[in-house]
Amino acid sequence: MTASTFMTFGLPDTLTSALTKMGFTEPTPIQAQSIPFALDGRDVLGSAATGTGKTGAFSVPLVNHLINSPRSMALVMTPTRELAVQVMSVIEPLLMFHPDIQTACLIGGEAIGRQLNQLQRKPRVIVGTPGRINDHLARRSLRLNAADFLVLDETDRMLDMGFGIQIEKIIDQMSDKRQTLMFSATMPAQIVKLSARYLENPERVTVGATSTPAKNIKQSQIQVADADKHGALIEQLDSRQGSIIVFVKTKFGADRLATKLHKAGHEADAIHGDLQQRRRDRVIQAFRDKQFRVLVATDVAARGLDIPHIEHVINYDLPQVPEDYIHRIGRTARAGAEGEAVNFITPADRAKWRAIVQLIDPEAARADRDQGGRSGAPGNNNRRPGGPKRPPRRFMGNPGDANARRGSGDRDRSSSNDRGDRPRSNDRARQNDDRPRSDSRTGTRSNSRLGERSSERGGERAGARLDAAARKPFRAKYRAA
Repeated sequence: MTASTFMTFGLPDTLTSALTKMGFTEPTPIQAQSIPFALDGRDVLGSAATGTGKTGAFSVPLVNHLINSPRSMALVMTPTRELAVQVMSVIEPLLMFHPDIQTACLIGGEAIGRQLNQLQRKPRVIVGTPGRINDHLARRSLRLNAADFLVLDETDRMLDMGFGIQIEKIIDQMSDKRQTLMFSATMPAQIVKLSARYLENPERVTVGATSTPAKNIKQSQIQVADADKHGALIEQLDSRQGSIIVFVKTKFGADRLATKLHKAGHEADAIHGDLQQRRRDRVIQAFRDKQFRVLVATDVAARGLDIPHIEHVINYDLPQVPEDYIHRIGRTARAGAEGEAVNFITPADRAKWRAIVQLIDPEAARADRDQGGRSGAPGNNNRRPGGPKRPPRRFMGNPGDANARRGSGDRDRSSSNDRGDRPRSNDRARQNDDRPRSDSRTGTRSNSRLGERSSERGGERAGARLDAAARKPFRAKYRAA
């Protein structure tokens, strides 16, 4: 089931007018396939590559439902603050002709009083992270008995961050008669299992494969000793034009690297889970406005960050979980644009890199094993900084070309050093985080298209643990994922 324009969906005039005013007329594939099912009241289990418009795929039916059902209330749960803010930035403009429908964004890092003021206005749209939503339920400042429209966005990440019990507590407070939409860029087995629990005869919508990067991302790798990584990074920054995101594994590493880059003459700033939400918003907005060129980030920025002018992603540290690689590099090449991703690979990173290769192209990983692991990794070159470029090692024709067969995906896990929102023992501490402590053990743009955390614990000590873990193979559960 497809649609060439939003007009063909039979949406209310006010909603189509809002879409037109926002400059969105043509739905993306995930929107074209999932919106009709959602408009019919069906539950939907949707997956598609990063940057393909999953946010719009549930926001349009959500607003349509509220317009047609004046007594209804909708809830959207996301794993990170940034993603919650982005979702709200899509929903609110869709409601431009319905000022009577109030909204509330419930996330950590913000003063609880501000959110209490929002809730006093009786909002019909709640977007937030599970930890902070549960805080308000415990305070009885939020009631969800009228909520009959539920969206679980980036569900895989929420489970990996230990939000399983929190999600269950929240859903228990909602109406038994509800419509549920579950979206993610990956669809591991635990997501399918969860859908059987919370979704009723869902329509399964999958656009492209979810285990390979977008085909318009040019990838390359650089073999480098750990002591030489900073010099290699400077070389890359000097040779590239445009905005760049540099991913590191710890909050301490992010601050330290941004400071070193600034001293070296590069306009840089850092974002990570320990920043207050207000500070994080300022950094992201400044980067969006091109006030600085290099954003050093932990995985807090790997989801929910949609900035069209990002041209390059540099994985200074490889991610701890293979699926995070796809979502990291998905920060570039948004909405059909071109982008590049560069990966620094130290000797200690080889096991991690093999797991990434296995994820994005098993056939190429098998060929690599047949060659004794000499082919390295996907991408357009495999070289050491300052040395001659080696001939390209094709990943079944380079992942960029191989994506004609596949799509993209992402996943995170609480074992990474950029962890999720976690409530603490007092209100002031809760402003920093939303993630449950005890649940970490549970596992349960606009080219006329509507587009689409995580505090870290441990600082340098966690970084040391991760460095040690990097020398060990991925656990079997990672490989199974």
